[in-house]
Amino acid sequence: MVLTPVCVFLGASTVFLSQGSVSVFLLILVLLGALFAHISVNMLNEYFDFKSGLDMLTKRTPFSGGSGALPQNPEMARVVLSVGAAALLASMMIGAFFVWKLGVGIVPIGIVGLVLIVSYTGWINRHPLACLIAPGIGFGFLMVVGTQFVLPGE
Repeated sequence: MVLTPVCVFLGASTVFLSQGSVSVFLLILVLLGALFAHISVNMLNEYFDFKSGLDMLTKRTPFSGGSGALPQNPEMARVVLSVGAAALLASMMIGAFFVWKLGVGIVPIGIVGLVLIVSYTGWINRHPLACLIAPGIGFGFLMVVGTQFVLPGE
């Protein structure tokens, strides 16, 4: 979860450099929206990997294989799904606020982010090249550029 604030603060620093100030309120909302999106994709991936049986077949390493939390606590599956869905909804609500405040210019960024989140486990994880590209788009582009788009407040 460290990558999310790093990406948001990178975008915020470029806005600060060009404008000399940043709205703390908008920065907090951007950070929360990005954190909720990150939480959502992680929790939904955890849930769907467990439900598909992949977690039972995967050998865990320090760098891959998921957390192993649901195979050890299967009764928490519904909670994990609920948290993932709630985080996605919260991120979308923050996005809707920015659409209301700034107009529809942010919508393409939000749609691409939404597609990445909902397709991550079902499609992206099945394609090695997509697995390499998706995080770069989500973190490196959407979070940084989205931050740069909304922080000027115009």
